[in-house]
Amino acid sequence: MHIDTIEPNQALPVDRGYVLSMVIRTFKGRRDVEVHLYRSAWDEAEMDTYDWGHLLGGTIQRKEGQSADPDSSKKVLLEAFTREERDQIIDYLSQRYASRLTKITAAPLGFPIPQGLVPLSSFPEGKTIGTIKLDKIPNYSLPFPVRGLYDLSRHKPLVEAKTDSNE
Repeated sequence: MHIDTIEPNQALPVDRGYVLSMVIRTFKGRRDVEVHLYRSAWDEAEMDTYDWGHLLGGTIQRKEGQSADPDSSKKVLLEAFTREERDQIIDYLSQRYASRLTKITAAPLGFPIPQGLVPLSSFPEGKTIGTIKLDKIPNYSLPFPVRGLYDLSRHKPLVEAKTDSNE
């Protein structure tokens, strides 16, 4: 398993500013499934502790008729991890799931965070998009809840569908 920890070029403006992903070797009939990890719960009072004027940037262009939740980019930050949490997650995953993972990537968020980003927890589950609730798996040992978002449609199936050459 490869662990890629990207350090920020400069000090982050807040402690909570790291994102992580992992690649599962095989998952739900797919190969090398990338799962984006996020913190799924936080104290609502934490939102009031940040100077959002310095943390948020310009607004992302949206298609006509689409609106953005004004707090969505704030939630992107609240779903991120501190350096200590990042290191705990890497240790946990590399010890518990080393044989099932091919890669773990940790990187800093880009600041300022564009307004209008959609937090990972807001993606609706469907036919190919789903959530792994790591914190609900037996013997979960991290002191904070972690979830993972995946999209199976972005990954190759383990067995390629055969086409009938007679058609």
